[in-house]
Amino acid sequence: MNKNTSILIAFLAFFLLTGFFGPDGDNPDEQRQTIQTMKQKTLEKVYGYHPETKNAITNAIGYAVFSNTGINVLLLSTGNGWGVAHNNETGKETYMKMFSAGVGVGMGVKDFRGVFVFTTKDAFENFVEHGWQAAGQADAAAKTEKKGGAVDLAIDVAPGVKLYQLTENGLALQATIQGTKYWKNDDLNETKEKN
Repeated sequence: MNKNTSILIAFLAFFLLTGFFGPDGDNPDEQRQTIQTMKQKTLEKVYGYHPETKNAITNAIGYAVFSNTGINVLLLSTGNGWGVAHNNETGKETYMKMFSAGVGVGMGVKDFRGVFVFTTKDAFENFVEHGWQAAGQADAAAKTEKKGGAVDLAIDVAPGVKLYQLTENGLALQATIQGTKYWKNDDLNETKEKN
């Protein structure tokens, strides 16, 4: 098998695999429930690792929680996920999708969670209404200086937007979200609005 054939096979595997990762459920109601369960469990884990994050999240304009499955197949990498954005002022929730693609060496599947915290109304509304794409500069390290006795593990990824990225080992000190796009999940939101 030549190099071009190997790359083509890897690309096809990459394409096929990413199409199958979505919220569990046979219908929109079940899928929304899966997302809500993921959101609650993720927030509980974040609060468990660092209790001070609860104030930052509950006192923000809003937040969004995502489940992301990342796949590396030879030189190609992808992330495919879903989540929900919650407006703390109105209580409204907007279901969303995410996708990333890039180049990365290795094989395997990684599962991680991300909690975006929005400190300005404009940042939250832009994220929900227009979607968001993380550019290369969105890769950043957490600030580890202490603020009021607590270590700030939020990663600034854009003006008015902080990120807590959760792995199996706890909160990540560095986020890798370059090339990731977030947008509304029209299927789940349209169905919800009709009910």
